[in-house]
Amino acid sequence: MKLLNRSALSVKPTQAFVDWINSLEPTVGDDDLTLDDIDRESTVYLIPEMDSPEALSAFVRERHTEILESELRAWEEDERQWPETHDWSLFQRFLRVEYSFLAVDLDDETPLEIAEIDDALLLDAEQD
Repeated sequence: MKLLNRSALSVKPTQAFVDWINSLEPTVGDDDLTLDDIDRESTVYLIPEMDSPEALSAFVRERHTEILESELRAWEEDERQWPETHDWSLFQRFLRVEYSFLAVDLDDETPLEIAEIDDALLLDAEQD
């Protein structure tokens, strides 16, 4: 086990986010996604080490647009389909955040790799 010098955010969708996803491709009845369907799709963001809930909250508030746009892009690449504003209010309506002060790497064999996020990589991962 390795203790990482990071804290973490787990970002999960709300029903409002699911409703937005379903509005992208209107379907009938059983074909709509539910909150349970995409709740398993939460994203974990490693962030600088934080030592208080206030510091974590301030960091999220400062970076909310970047996080929100990342989550929107995961479901729709065409930014014209996104909500008009990407403000704090929309962030709060669309996402809920769980904080972790510690991040621990349980994989003792595979070294951590660092790569810039590339939309093509995300698409490849979704197709696997």
